[in-house]
Amino acid sequence: MNKKKLDLAVERSIISREQATQLAELWSAQMPHAPRFDLTHVLYYLGGLVAMGAMTLFMNLSWEAFGGWGILGMSLAYAAIGLWLASRFEREGHGIPSGISAAFVVALTPLGIYGLQQGMGWWPDDTVYRDYHRYIKWHWLYLELGTLATGAMIAYRFRYPFLLMPIAATLWYLSMDLAAMLVGGTANFELRALVSLYFGLAMILLAFWVDMRSSKSGDYAFWLYLFGVVTFWSGLSLQDSDNELSKFIYFGINLLLVGAGVVLVRRVFVVFGAVGIAVYLGHLAHNVFSDMWLFPLALSAIGLGIIYLGLLWQKKEALITERVHSYLPAALRELLEQRQT
Repeated sequence: MNKKKLDLAVERSIISREQATQLAELWSAQMPHAPRFDLTHVLYYLGGLVAMGAMTLFMNLSWEAFGGWGILGMSLAYAAIGLWLASRFEREGHGIPSGISAAFVVALTPLGIYGLQQGMGWWPDDTVYRDYHRYIKWHWLYLELGTLATGAMIAYRFRYPFLLMPIAATLWYLSMDLAAMLVGGTANFELRALVSLYFGLAMILLAFWVDMRSSKSGDYAFWLYLFGVVTFWSGLSLQDSDNELSKFIYFGINLLLVGAGVVLVRRVFVVFGAVGIAVYLGHLAHNVFSDMWLFPLALSAIGLGIIYLGLLWQKKEALITERVHSYLPAALRELLEQRQT
């Protein structure tokens, strides 16, 4: 429920202005650390992403001059600053910057582990840290497992949803590097796609479990859903399908993604499902029915038919939803009802 809906209720004399204010304060108190799309929060996240990017994606070779122990020392110093800021922001009631500062510490972890391995002489080849985000290598596993362990500890201390972002990204990296480890070197294209497919599905299921357990305290599942769907859909789309049945199954799975997105009120499912559907329809247009002038007309008719189904659904939505929800477990029913308000 947002401010526009409350204002509309006031305009239609459903509730008073005072009641609308009280409701807004109540919901704000229940979700004090929920992100909002305003300038303050945009600056929070922009600053956090720039800081994390500086120590991850945009790291240059100049840091290699400090050596392993120098890199470890500076990583620990930055981590101490991040934890101090997270604690201070938390004490002052600024949940969003506190969570971003804590996430910054998690994002620093692979750099610190890399420095430790370099300092101890344990690094196995001539790759450097900035290659961590560019290439798939089995020995990145130490960085990823250490990051997950650090992320779990910090998330236990600072329970903010944004902390799941570096954890989810690390799980994504882990899935790709596991594929390389399974074959003792560089994973071939087919294996990497298959690992992404199943790892993404596992992450989606984990996100759903987190969603069920934490929906009242914050959107902790958002980043897990995002990386899970991206990984699953990418692995699915890269599968080798040399027959029309496989391609139709791909189309059906993308339809299910759209449906799951509507039920769970998660746009990432809908976006990627819609892209997959468009890919399949493009295949039909350019390969299967390329010489049939009736195909665009038939497709247009199908599109109009879907719109008509939407009208029918709108008329019967409340009744159908009530009947379907009556068969669901109480926890899932409560989650769906909360998402749909």
